[in-house]
Amino acid sequence: MTESGPINGGPEALAHPGSSAAATTRFSLNVAWTFAARILMVFNSVLAGIVVARWLGASGVGELAVINVAVSTIVQLGAFGLPSSNTYFIARDQEHFRAAAVNSLIFALLVGAVLALGLMATASLRPNWFGFVSPDLIRIAAISIPFQILTLIGLNIFLALERIREFNLLDLIGQSFVLINALAALVVFRRGLNLLVALNTAAAIFVSLVIMILLIAAGRTVLPTKWRADFRLLARMVSYGIKFHLSILAGTLIFRADLLVVNHFRGSVEAGVYSVASQFALMLMLLPGVIATLIFPRITSAQDQHGETTSLVMRHTAFVMAICCLVAIPLSLLLPVLYGAAFNEAITQLLIMLPGIYLVSLQSVLVQHFNALGLPRIILLYWLITLVINVVLVFAVVPQYGARGAAVVSAVSYGLIFALVAIRFRLTTQRSWSNIFLLRRDELRQLFWLGTRMVTSLRGSR
Repeated sequence: MTESGPINGGPEALAHPGSSAAATTRFSLNVAWTFAARILMVFNSVLAGIVVARWLGASGVGELAVINVAVSTIVQLGAFGLPSSNTYFIARDQEHFRAAAVNSLIFALLVGAVLALGLMATASLRPNWFGFVSPDLIRIAAISIPFQILTLIGLNIFLALERIREFNLLDLIGQSFVLINALAALVVFRRGLNLLVALNTAAAIFVSLVIMILLIAAGRTVLPTKWRADFRLLARMVSYGIKFHLSILAGTLIFRADLLVVNHFRGSVEAGVYSVASQFALMLMLLPGVIATLIFPRITSAQDQHGETTSLVMRHTAFVMAICCLVAIPLSLLLPVLYGAAFNEAITQLLIMLPGIYLVSLQSVLVQHFNALGLPRIILLYWLITLVINVVLVFAVVPQYGARGAAVVSAVSYGLIFALVAIRFRLTTQRSWSNIFLLRRDELRQLFWLGTRMVTSLRGSR
């Protein structure tokens, strides 16, 4: 296999150094580099959150969180699954690259503009939907929507091309503006949310333009096809993307919409505290998210029907995530130290979510098996069932119990989607639970061997 091909799924690939193990090591190094980039992104987000909390208080954190969640939710919904659809089709056949890129550019600008205008109109006509957040701030942030969609699609195209370095660097650069803009708006110029939101919007536009230029340059090294729209391909992409979109829609609402409900019923202060707990919950999902992101194009090109590669990666993910969640328990005590005494309740909220975080992290890797095989409708049904239960519970619990209630509902929802996907995977692949989730002795030894190799590689790259 070449570096862009799928990793060898057999356990012997991890047991002995050699050509198969080399492919696995390359994958592990890609995971390590991508995870390192995500850690830097988290570091930026945490520092930016601390700056906002110290300068604007819990209310300011809550307002900014509502703005970001509203825009990012619309971006995820408005992309209609095309980011993952690009990865799916280009990973299977790189001849689709240029046509898919042109299709996506047209889609992002047209649909994104409509969605941006829709959010602006909603902020003007229904300002109470956003609590204490100014409609002017919502309108400023809405301008970034088409450009954020373009960025999301562009990053997934780099992922499909196995250009992990460009994928990580561009993602890191774009996210770094979160900290840069917070420091500039609040510390340097001593202004408020207006300037911060405006700078974030300008940064989103800049990053999308850079990505578009680099995609054009990347097209020179891919199979020579014409830069033109292919509406037949677009129809196939939309067909796959809609299925993916529905699962993304359900997942986005489950992960993020509860913050808006907390803000509506309990105010921006409690929403600000809950946003910190949710942010650290998402931090714990970084590693499995990275693994899921990188394994998707590989198993798509391999079409591994028996789930061998997915099970191999799943066993390692389950082991590492167990360690991460255990370490998170004492580290949660640092939240009020970093953000201030007003955020002490975030500790309890995070600990409530922790079991669910572990399970949904495993699900994010396991579900890639179904995504790579065309995403059967039963997976969509699982997400819709989980979403309905989540929405009912959130509106039943949050008005009385607030953010703690939202944390409990999140944990229950995360556990439910994991159970449904895990049972389906076991039934379709005929693998035992131990084969899916329990790391073997030789794999544990090889995990430490890979760690040594990665450390050596990192030292050699300096």
